[in-house]
Amino acid sequence: MHEIGFVKSIDGYTATVVVSRKKSLCEKCEKPACDIPADGIETEAINEARAGVGQKVRLVMKAYTFYKGAMLIYVLPVIALISGAMLGKIYLPLYVSSINSDLMAAISGFLSMCLSIVALKYFSQMMGRNTAYKSVIESIEED
Repeated sequence: MHEIGFVKSIDGYTATVVVSRKKSLCEKCEKPACDIPADGIETEAINEARAGVGQKVRLVMKAYTFYKGAMLIYVLPVIALISGAMLGKIYLPLYVSSINSDLMAAISGFLSMCLSIVALKYFSQMMGRNTAYKSVIESIEED
């Protein structure tokens, strides 16, 4: 996966790159409002190409990194919801008999989903510090 962007600033071995919207993708979009701002999205990338501020660069993200992040964000809370509901339906009525087992399943499923989202927030902060999960400036593009 690659994008073309411009280096906004440099901080040591990393650079802040602004990636703008692509006209070819925007023409096909059917959404009434765009999630991408008109001036582009800023992302932090490893500056392997030693690009300077204002230069046009090719930004690369490893596909497995992208898919791993997407799987964690979308699948883990669903798995936590289902497993929490199943555990709440089966085991919680053994300890608390005064509450309906379906209500216990809903509460435990919701709580486990919330806990997984909090864990993902913490994990994403740890991933943000790891350079293996960052985009890389592969090359400097000619205008």
